[in-house]
Amino acid sequence: MFPLHDINRSHRRPYMVYLLVVLNLLGFVYTFFLTDPAAVIGAYGFVPARFASDPFGEWITIFSSMFLHGSIMHILGNLWFLWVFGDNIEDRLGHGRFVLFYFLGGTVAAVAQGLVGGFAGEVPMIGASGAISAVLGAYIVLYPRALILSLVGWFPIPVPAILYLGYWLLIQFVGNFLGEPGIAFWAHIGGFVAGVVLIRWFARP
Repeated sequence: MFPLHDINRSHRRPYMVYLLVVLNLLGFVYTFFLTDPAAVIGAYGFVPARFASDPFGEWITIFSSMFLHGSIMHILGNLWFLWVFGDNIEDRLGHGRFVLFYFLGGTVAAVAQGLVGGFAGEVPMIGASGAISAVLGAYIVLYPRALILSLVGWFPIPVPAILYLGYWLLIQFVGNFLGEPGIAFWAHIGGFVAGVVLIRWFARP
């Protein structure tokens, strides 16, 4: 299933979602068109082993890694999910709290992936998917009955958010079990759980 859009109108423009989309696109252009991709990813990606040995020197990579992506499909997939689900979360939290929630969720996601590997991984972790997973976790709590118009095969079908996002979470566990390379599944799972937990405080009046 691929989400086309949610049938859940927001009441104000999601300016922070717009900003995050632009910053991620700029990060992608800079990485692949203006400099050496391997050098940028190596310097600004989150490397668990390097973080464990020097957390005060490497903490910034938790945030810089959220604006780096490895391919056009990687960034387009992440930004599409942010576009579909992010506006309602920003609408509910307000612009400032949404940004704080986003980065806190992304931080938990990075730490979760590091913990699973015992902070021994040497491969840079990049991508906004951990933070966006927190947005998905918030969405399933706040709008479980909202309909997600999803492409199932070739047919657009409205699917309740609790089913769509539950299916998405299941895919992360299955992908991790199958050992698909190059995907930080525990960052997705950790970010999602963080979103489910944190939104209960962030969404309070």
